[in-house]
Amino acid sequence: MRNLAILGSTGSIGRSALAVVDEHPARLRVVSLAAGENADLLAEQAARYRPQLLAMATAGAAARLRDHIGTAVPVAEGAEGLVAAATHPDVDLVLCASAGTAGLEAALAAIEAGKAIALANKEILVMAGEVVTAAAARCGVPILPVDSEHNAIHQCLHGRPRGEIRRLVLTASGGPFRTHSREAMRAVTPAQALDHPTWRMGRKITIDSATLMNKGLEVIEARWLFDVAADRIDVVVHPQSVVHSMVELTDGSVMAQLGVTDMRLPIQYACSYPDRWETSIPSLDLTRLGQLAFEAPDHERFPCLALAYRVLREGGTAPVVLNAANEVAVAAFLAGDLPFMGIPEVIAHTLDAHETGPAASLQEVRAADAWAREWAAAFARGVELRG
Repeated sequence: MRNLAILGSTGSIGRSALAVVDEHPARLRVVSLAAGENADLLAEQAARYRPQLLAMATAGAAARLRDHIGTAVPVAEGAEGLVAAATHPDVDLVLCASAGTAGLEAALAAIEAGKAIALANKEILVMAGEVVTAAAARCGVPILPVDSEHNAIHQCLHGRPRGEIRRLVLTASGGPFRTHSREAMRAVTPAQALDHPTWRMGRKITIDSATLMNKGLEVIEARWLFDVAADRIDVVVHPQSVVHSMVELTDGSVMAQLGVTDMRLPIQYACSYPDRWETSIPSLDLTRLGQLAFEAPDHERFPCLALAYRVLREGGTAPVVLNAANEVAVAAFLAGDLPFMGIPEVIAHTLDAHETGPAASLQEVRAADAWAREWAAAFARGVELRG
Protein backbone atom coordinates (compact mmCIF):
# COMPACT_ATOMS: atom_id res chain seq x y z
CA MET A 1 0.00 0.00 0.00
CA ARG A 2 1.32 3.44 -0.96
CA ASN A 3 0.02 6.43 0.92
CA LEU A 4 -0.50 9.58 -1.12
CA ALA A 5 -0.54 13.31 -0.60
CA ILE A 6 -2.05 15.03 -3.64
CA LEU A 7 -1.24 18.74 -3.86
CA GLY A 8 -3.68 20.24 -6.35
CA SER A 9 -6.32 17.53 -6.08
CA THR A 10 -9.10 19.57 -7.72
CA GLY A 11 -7.06 20.35 -10.85
CA SER A 12 -6.86 18.20 -13.96
CA ILE A 13 -3.78 16.27 -12.78
CA GLY A 14 -5.20 15.80 -9.29
CA ARG A 15 -8.48 14.46 -10.64
CA SER A 16 -6.60 12.05 -12.91
CA ALA A 17 -4.54 10.91 -9.93
CA LEU A 18 -7.70 10.12 -7.99
CA ALA A 19 -8.94 8.12 -10.97
CA VAL A 20 -5.76 6.05 -10.66
CA VAL A 21 -6.54 5.56 -6.97
CA ASP A 22 -10.02 4.39 -7.94
CA GLU A 23 -8.51 1.76 -10.22
CA HIS A 24 -6.04 0.50 -7.60
CA PRO A 25 -7.78 0.79 -4.22
CA ALA A 26 -5.77 -2.09 -2.75
CA ARG A 27 -2.49 -0.42 -3.69
CA LEU A 28 -3.08 3.30 -3.16
CA ARG A 29 -4.56 5.21 -0.23
CA VAL A 30 -5.17 8.96 0.02
CA VAL A 31 -3.78 10.45 3.22
CA SER A 32 -3.96 14.19 2.46
CA LEU A 33 -5.45 16.43 -0.20
CA ALA A 34 -4.69 20.07 -0.92
CA ALA A 35 -6.47 22.45 -3.29
CA GLY A 36 -6.66 26.10 -4.24
CA GLU A 37 -10.13 27.67 -3.99
CA ASN A 38 -12.49 24.88 -5.07
CA ALA A 39 -13.93 23.98 -1.68
CA ASP A 40 -17.02 22.31 -3.16
CA LEU A 41 -15.02 19.74 -5.14
CA LEU A 42 -12.55 19.13 -2.32
CA ALA A 43 -15.47 18.41 0.01
CA GLU A 44 -16.73 15.79 -2.46
CA GLN A 45 -13.25 14.28 -2.70
CA ALA A 46 -12.95 14.20 1.08
CA ALA A 47 -16.25 12.33 1.40
CA ARG A 48 -15.13 9.76 -1.16
CA TYR A 49 -11.49 9.19 -0.17
CA ARG A 50 -11.62 9.95 3.58
CA PRO A 51 -8.19 11.60 3.93
CA GLN A 52 -6.68 12.39 7.30
CA LEU A 53 -5.88 16.02 6.41
CA LEU A 54 -7.18 18.65 3.99
CA ALA A 55 -5.64 21.97 2.99
CA MET A 56 -6.91 25.02 1.11
CA ALA A 57 -4.93 27.92 -0.35
CA THR A 58 -6.75 30.68 1.51
CA ALA A 59 -8.56 31.20 4.79
CA GLY A 60 -11.80 31.96 2.93
CA ALA A 61 -11.65 28.70 0.99
CA ALA A 62 -10.81 26.80 4.17
CA ALA A 63 -13.85 28.32 5.88
CA ARG A 64 -16.11 27.27 3.00
CA LEU A 65 -14.69 23.76 3.20
CA ARG A 66 -15.37 23.57 6.93
CA ASP A 67 -18.95 24.63 6.25
CA HIS A 68 -19.25 21.57 4.01
CA ILE A 69 -17.54 18.93 6.14
CA GLY A 70 -17.71 20.24 9.70
CA THR A 71 -14.95 19.05 12.03
CA ALA A 72 -14.65 15.48 10.75
CA VAL A 73 -11.28 16.15 9.07
CA PRO A 74 -8.68 18.78 10.03
CA VAL A 75 -8.45 21.63 7.49
CA ALA A 76 -5.18 23.54 7.17
CA GLU A 77 -4.75 26.67 5.08
CA GLY A 78 -2.24 28.77 3.19
CA ALA A 79 1.38 27.86 2.53
CA GLU A 80 1.59 26.15 5.92
CA GLY A 81 -1.36 23.95 5.00
CA LEU A 82 0.33 22.83 1.81
CA VAL A 83 3.44 21.91 3.80
CA ALA A 84 1.34 20.05 6.36
CA ALA A 85 -0.35 18.02 3.61
CA ALA A 86 3.00 17.18 2.01
CA THR A 87 4.72 16.17 5.23
CA HIS A 88 1.97 14.19 6.96
CA PRO A 89 3.71 11.33 8.81
CA ASP A 90 1.71 8.63 7.02
CA VAL A 91 2.49 9.88 3.50
CA ASP A 92 4.92 7.90 1.33
CA LEU A 93 4.55 9.70 -2.01
CA VAL A 94 3.70 13.35 -2.68
CA LEU A 95 2.14 14.24 -6.01
CA CYS A 96 3.06 17.88 -6.65
CA ALA A 97 0.35 19.11 -9.01
CA SER A 98 -0.53 22.50 -7.53
CA ALA A 99 -0.48 25.36 -10.01
CA GLY A 100 2.40 27.79 -10.37
CA THR A 101 5.13 28.26 -7.78
CA ALA A 102 3.09 27.88 -4.60
CA GLY A 103 4.19 24.28 -4.11
CA LEU A 104 7.94 24.93 -3.96
CA GLU A 105 8.27 25.14 -0.18
CA ALA A 106 5.95 22.16 0.27
CA ALA A 107 8.02 20.06 -2.14
CA LEU A 108 11.22 20.95 -0.30
CA ALA A 109 9.62 20.18 3.06
CA ALA A 110 8.45 16.80 1.75
CA ILE A 111 11.95 16.01 0.52
CA GLU A 112 13.44 16.93 3.88
CA ALA A 113 10.85 14.63 5.50
CA GLY A 114 12.00 11.75 3.28
CA LYS A 115 8.92 11.57 1.05
CA ALA A 116 9.21 10.40 -2.56
CA ILE A 117 8.14 13.11 -5.03
CA ALA A 118 5.94 12.62 -8.09
CA LEU A 119 6.45 15.91 -9.88
CA ALA A 120 3.73 17.28 -12.17
CA ASN A 121 4.50 20.93 -11.43
CA LYS A 122 7.40 21.80 -13.71
CA GLU A 123 7.75 25.31 -12.25
CA ILE A 124 9.34 23.84 -9.13
CA LEU A 125 12.43 22.68 -11.01
CA VAL A 126 12.42 25.64 -13.39
CA MET A 127 12.60 28.02 -10.45
CA ALA A 128 14.75 26.07 -8.06
CA GLY A 129 16.26 23.11 -9.87
CA GLU A 130 19.61 23.44 -8.11
CA VAL A 131 18.03 23.75 -4.67
CA VAL A 132 15.51 20.92 -5.13
CA THR A 133 17.83 18.37 -6.74
CA ALA A 134 20.55 19.05 -4.16
CA ALA A 135 18.05 18.46 -1.35
CA ALA A 136 16.78 15.26 -2.99
CA ALA A 137 20.32 13.94 -3.40
CA ARG A 138 21.18 14.77 0.20
CA CYS A 139 18.04 13.10 1.55
CA GLY A 140 18.11 10.14 -0.81
CA VAL A 141 14.65 11.00 -2.15
CA PRO A 142 13.58 10.06 -5.69
CA ILE A 143 11.94 12.63 -7.97
CA LEU A 144 9.61 10.82 -10.37
CA PRO A 145 8.42 12.94 -13.31
CA VAL A 146 4.71 13.00 -14.13
CA ASP A 147 4.85 15.30 -17.16
CA SER A 148 4.23 12.93 -20.06
CA GLU A 149 7.47 13.95 -21.81
CA HIS A 150 9.77 13.55 -18.82
CA ASN A 151 7.94 10.45 -17.75
CA ALA A 152 8.64 9.02 -21.22
CA ILE A 153 12.33 9.82 -20.90
CA HIS A 154 12.42 8.25 -17.44
CA GLN A 155 10.94 5.09 -18.91
CA CYS A 156 13.42 5.06 -21.81
CA LEU A 157 16.34 5.51 -19.42
CA HIS A 158 15.23 2.91 -16.91
CA GLY A 159 18.34 1.08 -15.74
CA ARG A 160 20.68 2.86 -18.17
CA PRO A 161 23.82 4.71 -17.02
CA ARG A 162 23.86 8.42 -17.83
CA GLY A 163 27.04 7.94 -19.83
CA GLU A 164 25.01 6.21 -22.55
CA ILE A 165 22.92 9.33 -23.29
CA ARG A 166 23.76 11.34 -26.40
CA ARG A 167 20.69 13.58 -26.33
CA LEU A 168 17.13 13.87 -25.11
CA VAL A 169 14.34 14.67 -27.56
CA LEU A 170 11.19 16.22 -26.12
CA THR A 171 8.12 16.08 -28.35
CA ALA A 172 5.65 18.98 -28.63
CA SER A 173 2.16 18.90 -30.12
CA GLY A 174 2.76 22.36 -31.57
CA GLY A 175 -0.41 23.68 -29.95
CA PRO A 176 -3.39 25.21 -31.76
CA PHE A 177 -1.30 27.71 -33.76
CA ARG A 178 1.29 25.40 -35.26
CA THR A 179 0.48 26.51 -38.81
CA HIS A 180 -0.48 30.13 -38.06
CA SER A 181 1.58 33.00 -39.44
CA ARG A 182 3.13 35.46 -37.00
CA GLU A 183 0.64 38.07 -38.21
CA ALA A 184 -2.33 35.79 -37.52
CA MET A 185 -0.98 35.01 -34.06
CA ARG A 186 -1.15 38.68 -33.13
CA ALA A 187 -4.95 38.47 -33.25
CA VAL A 188 -5.28 35.28 -31.18
CA THR A 189 -7.90 35.42 -28.42
CA PRO A 190 -7.80 33.61 -25.07
CA ALA A 191 -10.66 31.35 -26.18
CA GLN A 192 -8.70 30.28 -29.26
CA ALA A 193 -5.53 29.70 -27.25
CA LEU A 194 -7.40 27.57 -24.69
CA ASP A 195 -8.66 25.20 -27.41
CA HIS A 196 -5.80 22.68 -27.44
CA PRO A 197 -5.94 20.12 -30.27
CA THR A 198 -4.70 17.13 -28.25
CA TRP A 199 -4.62 17.53 -24.46
CA ARG A 200 -7.18 18.79 -21.94
CA MET A 201 -5.25 20.70 -19.28
CA GLY A 202 -5.50 23.67 -16.93
CA ARG A 203 -5.75 27.19 -18.34
CA LYS A 204 -2.21 28.34 -17.65
CA ILE A 205 -0.49 25.23 -19.02
CA THR A 206 -2.75 25.33 -22.10
CA ILE A 207 -1.59 28.87 -22.90
CA ASP A 208 2.01 27.77 -22.32
CA SER A 209 1.44 25.01 -24.85
CA ALA A 210 0.11 27.54 -27.36
CA THR A 211 3.24 29.72 -27.01
CA LEU A 212 5.57 26.68 -26.74
CA MET A 213 6.72 28.07 -23.40
CA ASN A 214 5.52 24.80 -21.91
CA LYS A 215 8.15 23.02 -23.96
CA GLY A 216 10.76 25.57 -22.95
CA LEU A 217 9.98 24.97 -19.29
CA GLU A 218 10.26 21.23 -19.95
CA VAL A 219 13.72 21.69 -21.45
CA ILE A 220 14.82 23.39 -18.23
CA GLU A 221 13.13 20.72 -16.13
CA ALA A 222 14.85 17.96 -18.14
CA ARG A 223 18.24 19.52 -17.44
CA TRP A 224 17.69 19.04 -13.70
CA LEU A 225 15.84 15.73 -13.78
CA PHE A 226 18.39 13.97 -15.98
CA ASP A 227 21.56 16.08 -15.49
CA VAL A 228 21.93 16.80 -19.20
CA ALA A 229 23.23 20.10 -20.63
CA ALA A 230 21.09 22.39 -22.80
CA ASP A 231 22.91 21.55 -26.02
CA ARG A 232 21.94 17.89 -25.58
CA ILE A 233 18.20 18.55 -25.18
CA ASP A 234 16.21 18.96 -28.40
CA VAL A 235 12.57 19.71 -29.12
CA VAL A 236 10.65 18.29 -32.08
CA VAL A 237 7.06 19.09 -33.01
CA HIS A 238 4.91 15.95 -33.23
CA PRO A 239 1.24 16.92 -33.76
CA GLN A 240 -0.21 13.47 -33.06
CA SER A 241 1.19 13.41 -29.47
CA VAL A 242 1.70 9.65 -29.66
CA VAL A 243 5.48 9.59 -29.22
CA HIS A 244 5.82 11.28 -25.86
CA SER A 245 9.59 11.71 -26.00
CA MET A 246 12.78 9.99 -27.12
CA VAL A 247 16.34 9.32 -26.00
CA GLU A 248 19.25 8.96 -28.41
CA LEU A 249 22.00 6.75 -27.04
CA THR A 250 25.70 7.05 -27.74
CA ASP A 251 25.60 4.38 -30.45
CA GLY A 252 22.89 6.25 -32.37
CA SER A 253 20.00 4.07 -31.24
CA VAL A 254 16.83 6.00 -30.40
CA MET A 255 14.49 4.79 -27.66
CA ALA A 256 10.94 6.16 -27.76
CA GLN A 257 7.93 5.82 -25.47
CA LEU A 258 4.53 5.75 -27.17
CA GLY A 259 1.09 5.76 -25.62
CA VAL A 260 -2.42 7.17 -25.76
CA THR A 261 -2.87 10.78 -24.66
CA ASP A 262 -4.07 10.11 -21.12
CA MET A 263 -2.37 11.57 -18.06
CA ARG A 264 -3.43 8.59 -15.97
CA LEU A 265 -0.60 6.61 -17.57
CA PRO A 266 2.35 8.72 -16.33
CA ILE A 267 0.63 9.25 -12.97
CA GLN A 268 0.21 5.52 -12.50
CA TYR A 269 3.83 4.93 -13.54
CA ALA A 270 5.01 7.35 -10.84
CA CYS A 271 2.78 5.66 -8.27
CA SER A 272 3.85 2.12 -9.18
CA TYR A 273 7.54 2.64 -9.95
CA PRO A 274 9.61 0.49 -10.21
CA ASP A 275 6.71 -1.94 -10.76
CA ARG A 276 4.16 -1.90 -13.59
CA TRP A 277 0.45 -2.23 -12.91
CA GLU A 278 -2.34 -3.17 -15.28
CA THR A 279 -4.73 -0.44 -16.39
CA SER A 280 -8.14 -0.17 -17.99
CA ILE A 281 -6.94 2.58 -20.32
CA PRO A 282 -7.34 1.41 -23.94
CA SER A 283 -4.21 0.20 -25.71
CA LEU A 284 -2.57 2.28 -28.41
CA ASP A 285 -3.89 1.07 -31.79
CA LEU A 286 -0.99 1.55 -34.19
CA THR A 287 -3.02 0.44 -37.20
CA ARG A 288 -5.41 3.38 -36.80
CA LEU A 289 -2.75 6.05 -36.36
CA GLY A 290 -1.72 6.48 -39.97
CA GLN A 291 1.41 8.57 -40.30
CA LEU A 292 3.41 10.05 -37.46
CA ALA A 293 4.80 13.47 -38.40
CA PHE A 294 7.78 15.33 -36.97
CA GLU A 295 9.02 18.83 -37.69
CA ALA A 296 11.40 21.39 -36.26
CA PRO A 297 9.90 24.13 -34.06
CA ASP A 298 9.86 27.67 -35.49
CA HIS A 299 11.69 29.86 -32.99
CA GLU A 300 10.67 33.06 -34.77
CA ARG A 301 6.93 32.40 -34.49
CA PHE A 302 7.38 30.84 -31.05
CA PRO A 303 10.12 32.93 -29.37
CA CYS A 304 9.31 31.60 -25.90
CA LEU A 305 11.19 28.38 -26.69
CA ALA A 306 14.33 30.29 -27.62
CA LEU A 307 14.03 32.33 -24.43
CA ALA A 308 13.98 29.13 -22.38
CA TYR A 309 17.20 27.91 -24.00
CA ARG A 310 18.72 31.32 -23.35
CA VAL A 311 18.05 31.23 -19.61
CA LEU A 312 19.14 27.63 -19.30
CA ARG A 313 22.53 28.60 -20.69
CA GLU A 314 22.70 31.69 -18.46
CA GLY A 315 21.77 29.70 -15.36
CA GLY A 316 21.48 31.24 -11.91
CA THR A 317 18.34 33.29 -11.40
CA ALA A 318 17.58 33.65 -15.13
CA PRO A 319 15.14 30.68 -15.21
CA VAL A 320 13.41 32.06 -12.11
CA VAL A 321 12.84 35.36 -13.92
CA LEU A 322 11.62 33.63 -17.08
CA ASN A 323 9.07 31.60 -15.15
CA ALA A 324 7.79 34.54 -13.09
CA ALA A 325 7.51 36.87 -16.09
CA ASN A 326 5.69 34.19 -18.04
CA GLU A 327 3.14 33.66 -15.27
CA VAL A 328 2.47 37.40 -15.13
CA ALA A 329 2.19 37.68 -18.92
CA VAL A 330 -0.12 34.67 -19.27
CA ALA A 331 -2.41 36.01 -16.54
CA ALA A 332 -2.56 39.38 -18.31
CA PHE A 333 -3.37 37.68 -21.63
CA LEU A 334 -6.15 35.59 -20.09
CA ALA A 335 -7.58 38.74 -18.49
CA GLY A 336 -7.68 40.44 -21.91
CA ASP A 337 -5.03 42.99 -20.93
CA LEU A 338 -2.22 41.73 -23.19
CA PRO A 339 -2.08 40.51 -26.80
CA PHE A 340 -0.94 36.94 -27.42
CA MET A 341 2.39 37.96 -28.91
CA GLY A 342 2.87 40.32 -25.98
CA ILE A 343 3.65 37.29 -23.80
CA PRO A 344 7.18 36.72 -25.17
CA GLU A 345 7.70 40.49 -25.31
CA VAL A 346 7.08 40.84 -21.58
CA ILE A 347 9.37 37.91 -20.82
CA ALA A 348 12.21 39.13 -23.04
CA HIS A 349 12.04 42.66 -21.63
CA THR A 350 12.12 41.38 -18.06
CA LEU A 351 15.09 39.13 -18.80
CA ASP A 352 16.95 42.01 -20.47
CA ALA A 353 16.42 44.14 -17.36
CA HIS A 354 17.57 41.42 -14.97
CA GLU A 355 21.09 41.01 -13.66
CA THR A 356 21.55 37.27 -13.21
CA GLY A 357 22.77 36.11 -9.83
CA PRO A 358 23.10 32.80 -7.97
CA ALA A 359 20.03 30.66 -7.23
CA ALA A 360 21.56 28.26 -4.71
CA SER A 361 19.16 29.08 -1.87
CA LEU A 362 15.41 29.42 -1.48
CA GLN A 363 15.88 33.04 -0.41
CA GLU A 364 17.73 33.91 -3.64
CA VAL A 365 15.07 32.16 -5.70
CA ARG A 366 12.17 33.93 -4.01
CA ALA A 367 13.87 37.33 -4.24
CA ALA A 368 14.42 36.96 -7.98
CA ASP A 369 10.84 35.72 -8.40
CA ALA A 370 9.39 38.72 -6.57
CA TRP A 371 11.51 41.20 -8.56
CA ALA A 372 10.55 39.62 -11.87
CA ARG A 373 6.83 39.64 -11.10
CA GLU A 374 6.88 43.30 -10.18
CA TRP A 375 8.92 44.29 -13.24
CA ALA A 376 6.89 42.15 -15.67
CA ALA A 377 3.57 43.43 -14.33
CA ALA A 378 4.65 47.05 -14.74
CA PHE A 379 5.86 46.42 -18.29
CA ALA A 380 2.78 44.38 -19.26
CA ARG A 381 0.50 47.28 -18.52
CA GLY A 382 2.02 49.14 -21.46
CA VAL A 383 2.46 46.39 -24.01
CA GLU A 384 -1.06 46.55 -25.40
CA LEU A 385 -0.53 50.13 -26.54
CA ARG A 386 2.45 49.07 -28.65
CA GLY A 387 0.65 46.00 -30.05
